[in-house]
Amino acid sequence: MNPDVIVPVILCGGSGTRLWPLSRTHYPKQFLRLVDEFSLLQNTLRRLEGLAGLGLAITVANENHRFLVAEQLLEIGLKADILLEPAARNTAPAVAAAAVHAITQGGRENSPLLLVLPSDHAIANVAAFQNAVRAAIPHAQAGALVTFGVVPDRPETGYGYIRRGDIVAGGYALDCFVEKPDAETAQRYLDCGGYFWNSGMFLFRADSYLEALDRFAPGIRECATAAVAGDRHDLDFVRLDHAAFVASPSISIDYAVMEKTDRGVVIPLDAGWNDIGAWDALAALGLADGQGNTRRGDVLSIDTHDSVLLSEGRLLATIGVSDLIVVATPDAVLVADKSQAQEVKTLVEELKRSSRSETEFRHIVHRPWGSYEGVAHGPRYQVKRILVKAGASLSLQKHHHRAEHWIVVKGTALIVRGDESLLLSENQSTYIPLGVVHRLENPGRIDLEIVEVQSGSYLGEDDIVRLQDTYGR
Repeated sequence: MNPDVIVPVILCGGSGTRLWPLSRTHYPKQFLRLVDEFSLLQNTLRRLEGLAGLGLAITVANENHRFLVAEQLLEIGLKADILLEPAARNTAPAVAAAAVHAITQGGRENSPLLLVLPSDHAIANVAAFQNAVRAAIPHAQAGALVTFGVVPDRPETGYGYIRRGDIVAGGYALDCFVEKPDAETAQRYLDCGGYFWNSGMFLFRADSYLEALDRFAPGIRECATAAVAGDRHDLDFVRLDHAAFVASPSISIDYAVMEKTDRGVVIPLDAGWNDIGAWDALAALGLADGQGNTRRGDVLSIDTHDSVLLSEGRLLATIGVSDLIVVATPDAVLVADKSQAQEVKTLVEELKRSSRSETEFRHIVHRPWGSYEGVAHGPRYQVKRILVKAGASLSLQKHHHRAEHWIVVKGTALIVRGDESLLLSENQSTYIPLGVVHRLENPGRIDLEIVEVQSGSYLGEDDIVRLQDTYGR
């Protein structure tokens, strides 16, 4: 690789707790389709189309989300190196691992430019975004650490700020970072015009970033180098060495490097940027109707104003309300005043303390072979709808506490049950007794759908003993 190559580094580790109940631990907001038919992750990559010199992207993801990342990249026809973090260590170590990986992949002759992007932001004006990137390239090629400062349009107290310094070509020298201000200070920043919102997006040469770590946070560089040196390939993924990566300090790029460097440059970004940090942010995306309502799904509203109304399934109806957030999923309903949008995070923390499963999974749980959806449950039973993609199979497994009945409603199922092998078509069924080794496979060319009825004393997902697994779980 060389400094004319731009390697996108997409950070996929966000949790998005303020967008509960759509965003869950195992399906956070970067995988949601909030703006259009594409997820936020997919749009992060799609908005790079047309930039000259793009190399193969690197995504840095949580191990639990690896199949989601791979599936969403496949949907839009893109490939990437998918680095798996064995533990969350914030942005500085994640980007350090990506930088070492990029240089290693390039044969060490030259250092590519890294365009570091969070995977959960929305940008309305793609052309303006790309122009900002182009303005940043000469500075990054010369060794500067470039960040993109969002031109503020309101006195926002929920963002950190960047104060600009002297004028440079296409932007400014980076003077300093400023913590989230109170309302009066935010208004002063807006009035004076010398401040930008901190976007968390960067452009720099991989070696420039690593050299900065050597100077300001050498422990991160050492751990990242060791994590990449000890990595191993697993299907489509690159697993960073667990011990080396976990040993790294947990710190953001801002604190580790950008607040200390004297080589910082800030490029203004006026492109309709939105980090969709909470439900009230959807209104700023231009999705609201004439009454100021942002609506998704089966929603009927009468005399309703300035509200966020989303439903995944059932009819959501409102009458005579305003400034509300109402989000209905099959397993949870959120009702909140829009002014309290940031407090959804507090609600999620309380749910976690109560060990509520609604914080972990959505009603549809994605797996590398397809997905399953809870339909009904009660004491000693639950019913699921299972979808298996063409050519895919579940692991060879058994359960200690439950038996299962399978009914094929679409497609063809190849089933291993003990020493037997069964081929079932629509409207046929079978029974898997407790403790019997079994596997479900779709040998056909269309999706397989089955209804599974589980019965037993314990029905948790951790009652699975995997004997063989195509996906290395």
